[in-house]
Amino acid sequence: MTPTRLTALILALLPAFASAADPHPIRILIWDEQQPAQKQAYGEKFLGQAIADYLTKNSAFTVRSAAMPAKGQADNDPALSPESLDQADVLIWWGHQRHREVKWEVADQIVERIKAGKLSLITLHSAHWSSPFIRAMNARSIDDALKTLNEADRAKARLNLIYPKYGAVPKRDAPLTPNFTKRTDPDGTLTLDINLPNCVFPAYRADGQLSHVTTLLPDHPIAKGLPKTWDVSQTEMYDEPFHVPTPDAVIFEEKWDKGEHFRAACLWNVGQGKVFYFRPGHETYPVFKEEFPLKVIENAALFLGGH
Repeated sequence: MTPTRLTALILALLPAFASAADPHPIRILIWDEQQPAQKQAYGEKFLGQAIADYLTKNSAFTVRSAAMPAKGQADNDPALSPESLDQADVLIWWGHQRHREVKWEVADQIVERIKAGKLSLITLHSAHWSSPFIRAMNARSIDDALKTLNEADRAKARLNLIYPKYGAVPKRDAPLTPNFTKRTDPDGTLTLDINLPNCVFPAYRADGQLSHVTTLLPDHPIAKGLPKTWDVSQTEMYDEPFHVPTPDAVIFEEKWDKGEHFRAACLWNVGQGKVFYFRPGHETYPVFKEEFPLKVIENAALFLGGH
């Protein structure tokens, strides 16, 4: 074969080699309660479908959009079956009114996959009280408490897990959760009393006011392409303190003209996986029609999916 023909053959085969070297697409599952109130902002489509339409434009993703089954049928949600979860790399979760219809057992299956590095979770706005987010924050809180012990004590410590009352909004001066104390019982047993996180905050206001977002970590992959400051035109207000474990990264901060502020984008390592919480939202405001919130979700899916 002449050098010219060899060069031509190599050039012809390069696209095939490049394709074979490409990582597999990130498999995204978007789970959405699909509240009827979403129609106010998203018309004929639902919030999760709007996010899916946007993400589908990126060839790095394969996207599935799932609706929560009708009331009384949530126990048989095919989107949250083990088989479905095994086909997802990133789970994006929107929930608000029907959190408790998702069984804790299902949330535990999701968190076990996160801890094993098989799945990452993106929770949006009111999903701070969703079953998967609460269970993931509980797991992180327990890990944080155990890390304060030496290896020998960690192996023998008894855990006394204290669960907050679900749905109770803490007062502004309430002790922050999670928190824990160590004690030695009369029989010599080392006990960790762990107050698990409330996963909520003392104040909120659904008046659709403008929020101002500041990019705190401009070099983080989730902030790629986002300006230093930007606005969300209509959103619900949440006010700190947010009762969650200390994040490994706080990428954006949100502020309102009346003085409130919130950590708008928090990232945690949970076992070998990651959990990302993105705050802007409310189903009656078209937050996920806006360029920058959608870009955050896209960046987060790329980052959590390993690209």
